Amino acid sequence: MKENKTLLLNQSTIKELVDVKDINEIVHDTFKGLGDGSIVNPSKLTLDLGETGGYPAYDGFMNAMPAYIGSQDIAGMKWVGGFLGERKEADLPYITAMILLIDPHLGTFLSALEGAYITNKRTGAQTANSLRYLLDKPQVKIGLYGAGEQARTNIVAIADLFEITDLVVWNHRLKTAEIFAKEMQAYVTNPIEPTLDAQKASRMDVLITVTPSQKPLIKTEWVKPGTIVFPLGSFQEIEDDLIFKADKIIVDHVYQALNRGALKKLTSKGKLSEKNIYTTLGQLALKETTAGDLSNEITICIPIGTGAMDVAVAGIVYKRAVEKGLGKHFDFLG
Repeated sequence: MKENKTLLLNQSTIKELVDVKDINEIVHDTFKGLGDGSIVNPSKLTLDLGETGGYPAYDGFMNAMPAYIGSQDIAGMKWVGGFLGERKEADLPYITAMILLIDPHLGTFLSALEGAYITNKRTGAQTANSLRYLLDKPQVKIGLYGAGEQARTNIVAIADLFEITDLVVWNHRLKTAEIFAKEMQAYVTNPIEPTLDAQKASRMDVLITVTPSQKPLIKTEWVKPGTIVFPLGSFQEIEDDLIFKADKIIVDHVYQALNRGALKKLTSKGKLSEKNIYTTLGQLALKETTAGDLSNEITICIPIGTGAMDVAVAGIVYKRAVEKGLGKHFDFLG
């Protein structure tokens, strides 16, 4: 009978076991698994704890994100959320997360991992890999909306795969954007430009929004052909007209992307459906489809985030921790 102890892994140990290059490649492999069907990934389930202004008024949410990874023969779930309100007052990071891994044969809990680090890193890797499938050039110019942790991980991950020649970063607080520019300059060739002018950021080739904004930040008329837009926030960071204007909409998980974030409102009104999705990132990763020449088109790409990414990264971390004898075992049945 197998020993039924759970390996506990904290953030500092996880950082020892995977870096940005590892996570970029794990995410690339996971997109392939989503494309070929070897990964089982139900849509995430949300517990609203006042994020949308309802009851209870804690200004937060939690998502349950399960998945099975065929290539690793491992299953798990991420329990992740974001909180402002009291959590912000306590000077805690916005994201809070744990990942649980199980043996899919026995249902025993193999590991419990701190999840915020993996969440932030794989979020950046999703954008980086999306660009791997969409761009046929080694350089990129980015307009970034938001200057928090996920903005940082996007730039770090993209810089691992591309040369970022230019970066304009918008934030509603200029000081925050200036701090971001100073800290992230090593990843960008030319001087990073912090700005309060949202239109200035929109002049770049790739636009990435990583904010909690509930109103559009990017106006439709600003976006020129040849632009790829990544609305990664949970709400409505782009105008509906931009979605209708787009030549191609590409997503990671069709059902989930249609019912969350930028596409949710139009889907709920019956104005958008699966027919409007050009292809998925999994199909692009497998080269079953191609994005084609995007130089004269407006492309919206939404890697909205799947539990598969977290479970896949956590599975590799767990395997390496076992090999190196890291972490602490705990017997929950003892």
